[in-house]
Amino acid sequence: MTIGNPRGMKTGLVIAIALVVAIAGGGGYWLGMRGGAGHETATATPAPAVVKQERKLLYYRNPMGLPDTSPTPKKDPMGMEYIPVYEGEENGDGGEPASANQIKISTEKIQKLGVRTEAAKLRVMDKIVRAAGRIEPDERRIYAIAPKFEGYVERLHVNVTGQPVAKGQPLFEVYSPELVSAQREYALASQGVQAMKDGSAEAQNGMKQLAESSLTRLKNWDISEEQIKALANSGEARRALTFRSPVSGIVTEKKALQGMRFMPGEALYQVADLSSVWVVADVFEQDIGLVKTGARAKVRINAYPDKRFEGRISYVYPTLKAETRTVSVRIELANPGQLLKPAMFAEVELPVGSSRQALTIPDSAVIDSGTRRIALVQVKEGRFEPREVKLGARSDNYVEVLEGVKDGEQVVVAANFLIDAESNLKAALGGLGSASAPKAVASGHKADGTLDSIDAKAGSVSLSHGPVASLNWPPMTMEFKLANTALLQGLKPGASVAFEFVERGQGEWVITAIKPKAKSATPSPPQPSP
Repeated sequence: MTIGNPRGMKTGLVIAIALVVAIAGGGGYWLGMRGGAGHETATATPAPAVVKQERKLLYYRNPMGLPDTSPTPKKDPMGMEYIPVYEGEENGDGGEPASANQIKISTEKIQKLGVRTEAAKLRVMDKIVRAAGRIEPDERRIYAIAPKFEGYVERLHVNVTGQPVAKGQPLFEVYSPELVSAQREYALASQGVQAMKDGSAEAQNGMKQLAESSLTRLKNWDISEEQIKALANSGEARRALTFRSPVSGIVTEKKALQGMRFMPGEALYQVADLSSVWVVADVFEQDIGLVKTGARAKVRINAYPDKRFEGRISYVYPTLKAETRTVSVRIELANPGQLLKPAMFAEVELPVGSSRQALTIPDSAVIDSGTRRIALVQVKEGRFEPREVKLGARSDNYVEVLEGVKDGEQVVVAANFLIDAESNLKAALGGLGSASAPKAVASGHKADGTLDSIDAKAGSVSLSHGPVASLNWPPMTMEFKLANTALLQGLKPGASVAFEFVERGQGEWVITAIKPKAKSATPSPPQPSP
């Protein structure tokens, strides 16, 4: 085995390293010349290292925008987590000051809770007033047959209620001694006029007056012209007189019986012409101002679901029914084939839309507390402002806004969680009142005490608690509401507890967390020696 010269090997290694460096330097120079033509030299500078700086966490704020902060993570009474605030975000998003009335919700919470908004915009207020109605006969087409003298029913030609009759059709025959006497009187007077043609003028005038008075008496009793002519021609009084129907229609009422006695003015028959009927609809008080005489109406009858009847409003009644708070509206309908029967129920639609445009929002966007109406306006992403609105006319799905919201502003149309979270909204809504009004305190307070009694039905407890430093309260016994009755699970009266509470309204204190207080093992005080 031959061992080479170590010095020669070291020299060869140095030469090889120098050759590699030279080749690398040449290649780098060639690449530099290709990448930057016109530059004499190309200097490679290392990229500055990106140092990720952590933002400084300041505190956690209330997720509903209430003036309540916490140095540690926590949840509000509704179970929503407080939102961290970092340095530079003290005033809101991007340094923009946040209004005291605004409600702040994270984007993640908005997606989970299903908040939807819609823009307020100008719309034509199309509205249909719907009302329940009933079919009634036209009162102007109802006729009563009532003799004006005393007599007896001799014969009935129409003897059932509901029977259709034609105009002039015989209904019944009557006998009356008074009628027979009046006919004879007229017959004798007519014959006397003929006999006195050659007499004196005074006698002729007296006989004519007697004949005319007898004729007037018969006409006042509704004796037809045909019967009077027959009486004048024959000169014989007829024992029975026939009463005929004055109109084509339906016998809606029949009191006459064979052989009965009747008195003057007693209605024996009633006939109704049903070729035209009324629909009397009951319109609610709040809608009656929109209904006008002459407007078109659509009527639907349950018996004929495939048919639609159209008519016009002929009259709006001047009185209101106090029991139902409705006003009756009359609609006239033609009734060919008499499909519409009196007493049928009807569904009435009254188009009362206006041609003018008005600023509107969906009716689901309005929170009506009974004393005022609130709309939640999206100021920006994740921030909402409750505003009191003044409303005007309503349509089926939209309501006119007179004050409180501007055109194009986004209003919340689906946010039931905001309505349910009344305890959190009260403080924000309180800002809508006067500036001097005291605002509800939403910060939490802690105390220890003894659970005296539990009222699960009312959702309240009675506690004897120690001093509360955050409120400068001395020890006392008072009643608290519960944010959730599940908080009392495992607790019984007499238990020592530690609890946390907030003020939901003026003087209304609500427990948001409560748990048994851990018993501390404290030594008993020494007993004096005997």
